[in-house]
Amino acid sequence: MKRLMILPLSLMLSATSVAAQSEKEVDCGYQADVAGAVQQARLDGVAERDVREAIEAGNPSWPDRYSNAIPVFAAQIYQIKKRDLKKIDLRAEWMTTCMTN
Repeated sequence: MKRLMILPLSLMLSATSVAAQSEKEVDCGYQADVAGAVQQARLDGVAERDVREAIEAGNPSWPDRYSNAIPVFAAQIYQIKKRDLKKIDLRAEWMTTCMTN
């Protein structure tokens, strides 16, 4: 009987950790999408002051609250020279960084 009680508890704990990991992956994915969108806007020649409006005009798939991060990403990304920006995938880099923190 004790074994039966332990098994459901272990399954619940396992499911909880999977759900938490999944939530983190979703959150990091949205953040990475924002970073990638800002990178693409920079490469497309969108002025930094117009980047949020330009990205939002494309109806991004992330929840609205993630658009608040656009100016934060833009401040950093717009300091990178375009020739250097073309060589990196900021979306992938941000996803890796976010998931390891």
